Amino acid sequence: MKTILITGASRGIGKAAAILAGQRGWSVGVNYVGNAEAATDTVSAVEAAGGRAAAFKGDVAIEEEVISVFDAATERLGPLDGVVVNAGIVAPPMRLMDMDGARLRRMFEVNVLGAYLCAREAARRLARSRGGRGGSIVLIGSIAATLGSPNEYVDYAGSKGAIDALTRGLSREMGPEGVRVNAVRPGLIETDIHASGGQPDRAWRLGTGTPLGRPGRPEEVAEAIIWLLSDAASYANGALIDISGGR
Repeated sequence: MKTILITGASRGIGKAAAILAGQRGWSVGVNYVGNAEAATDTVSAVEAAGGRAAAFKGDVAIEEEVISVFDAATERLGPLDGVVVNAGIVAPPMRLMDMDGARLRRMFEVNVLGAYLCAREAARRLARSRGGRGGSIVLIGSIAATLGSPNEYVDYAGSKGAIDALTRGLSREMGPEGVRVNAVRPGLIETDIHASGGQPDRAWRLGTGTPLGRPGRPEEVAEAIIWLLSDAASYANGALIDISGGR
């Protein structure tokens, strides 16, 4: 049985991955930033699926809170075998020339700095040279990194391009430590992240234009995440796996 921590696990892809991990009987740390009720729902769903879970509040963009979440998860659930770096944000669609500095700063604080801080802490806890037992880090990127998201989210797309680079570099650092590092890059997935960016219908509006003719479901992305965390993916390292319906 594995013990994993998932950032941003109170909703969407993070929640789906937590539940699927529960179905395998794993212990799951559910990180959230503000919605305690949603995090509690995820914990209950993981336990109902057959796993063990606990929720841990913390903003991934704040170093002290990231460290606190990792410390608390380890103390409550035991040494980690894997970490899913999932927490991220979008903002309302607009062109770069119309974006203010506050939006750009928050986008990169959460999606880039936050991901790097969480990946760093995961590396510290899992590395065999630091007393860890090896394991797997899964970063959640986006197909937007290859498309650029013009006229919508070029800031978001850029932040996810950083995830691609982090995956490639960290996988080479951590392989000798017994830690595999990979990324999953979702496309148009039915989650409420679109509503948070002011476009609740976006997944279906654009998803019908993919080769598969529909948006994806969080559970479909979760399957790839759990595979990468599992021993079945023992030779996957530095991979960028697109779950985008061919977009």
